[in-house]
Amino acid sequence: MTLNLVKGAIFVSLAGIGFAGNVFVSVNHICMLRDREKKPVHLILIHLVFTNIIMLLSKGMRKTIAALGLRDFLYDAGCKVVVYLERVARGLSICTTSLLTVVQAISISPRASRWGRLQPRSAWHLLPFFLFLWILNSLISMSLPFYIKSIRSMNTSQTTKSENYCYFQSENWVISWIFAALMVLRDAVFQGAMGGASGYMVFLLHKHHQSVLYLQTSKLLCKTPPETKAAHTVLLLMLCFLSFYWADCFLSLYTTFSSHKDPTAASVEEFLTLGYAVVSPFVLIHRDGRLAECGHAQ
Repeated sequence: MTLNLVKGAIFVSLAGIGFAGNVFVSVNHICMLRDREKKPVHLILIHLVFTNIIMLLSKGMRKTIAALGLRDFLYDAGCKVVVYLERVARGLSICTTSLLTVVQAISISPRASRWGRLQPRSAWHLLPFFLFLWILNSLISMSLPFYIKSIRSMNTSQTTKSENYCYFQSENWVISWIFAALMVLRDAVFQGAMGGASGYMVFLLHKHHQSVLYLQTSKLLCKTPPETKAAHTVLLLMLCFLSFYWADCFLSLYTTFSSHKDPTAASVEEFLTLGYAVVSPFVLIHRDGRLAECGHAQ
C-alpha cells in the first residue's frame, strides 16, 4: 500500500509539473502568434504541447488513480475514452515531433534549394497536416475501444492485461497484428523522416559553422543567428524524444519477455511513458528566452 502511495505521489507530481510547463509554453507561443510574425514552428509547438497535455491527463491521471487503488473510478465508457486518447496522443507526439523537425530543416535550407522551396508561406498552411495526423492516429487506434473494459463490468478471471481498473480483453489475433503492424509502420516512417531531417540540419549547421570560421570579427563569431538556435532546440527535442521512446521500448520488451515479474522495471517503464511530455516544455523554456519575455509582458 505504501509503495502504491509513493507511486501515486510521483505520478501526481510529474503530471502536475508537466501540465504546468506545457500550459505555460502553449500560452506564451499563442502570445507570440498574436504579437509577432506567425511562424509555422510556433503553431507546431502549440500542437505538440497540446498533445503532451492530452497524454498527461490520460496516461498520467489514469496511472495515478490506479496507483492509489481507486479501482472503481471509471466505467466502461470512461476506460475506453481515456485509453483511446492516450494511444492517439502517443501517436500524435511521434508525428508532431517529426513534422517539427522536417519543417525546421526546410526553414533553414537555402531559399534557392529544392527543400527551401517547400517552406510553408503561412503557419496556417499546416492545419491540413494536423487534420491528417489526427485522422491517421484515430484510425490506427480505432480497434482499441472494443477491447477495453472496466473492472465493474467483468470478472478478473476474464482479463489478460491488468491496468487495475481498465482491462484489455483478448482480441482477435488477426486484427491485433494488423493494427500493431500499422503502428510500427507509422513509427518507422515518421522516425525515418525525423532522422533524415535531423541529419540534413546537422549538415547545414556544420556547413554554416565552416563558413563562419572565415569571419575574423569575434563579435560575429559569438552571436548565434535565431535560425541556428531554433535548429539546435529542435535537434535537442528530437534527441529527448528518441531517448524516452527507445528506453520505453527496450524496457517494455524486457518486462514482456522476462521470465519473472520485475515491479521496479514496470514502474520505471510507466514513468518513461510520461518523460517526453514532462521534459519537452522545459527544454523549450530553457532554450527560448522569448518565452520568459512574453510571460513578463503578461
